[in-house]
Amino acid sequence: MTITVGDKLPAGKALRVGDSGPEEVDLAELASGRVAVFGLPGAFTGTCTNAHMPSFIRSADAFRDKGISRIVCLTVNDPFVTDAWARATGADKAGIEVLADADGSVTKALGLSFDAPPAGLYGRCKRFAALLNEGSFEVVEIEDSPGTCSVSAGEALLEKA
Repeated sequence: MTITVGDKLPAGKALRVGDSGPEEVDLAELASGRVAVFGLPGAFTGTCTNAHMPSFIRSADAFRDKGISRIVCLTVNDPFVTDAWARATGADKAGIEVLADADGSVTKALGLSFDAPPAGLYGRCKRFAALLNEGSFEVVEIEDSPGTCSVSAGEALLEKA
């Protein structure tokens, strides 16, 4: 079942690279305050790198001005790839946390898993953007196509913040 407004963020863990290597991030950490979360099919892929991430980098300060305490990107990649991608795109400098859903379990729990065999993508996350308030989804926008970044763009979500 796909997440909808009013649903609670499911329990789960993601990964990031810390000072000593990969470390777990409990999703319960995202259940405090207002948090912008966006998910995408994969680091270093075209639309994700050229449109989706840049839209959140451009709007990061405006989200914070509206009281959004964290901006989190979720992708089904390993933590080393997400770390390299965050640095390559400038997400790290913009204060965007890029978390690896390495086994896709969080994506599945959100009901957002999809396969695109012609592109070599399996078990990936549908492109989405959402606002969480104390762990509940108050806005959820899911793209119809993984190559599209319109309703899930940072500026589109910002209008609803």
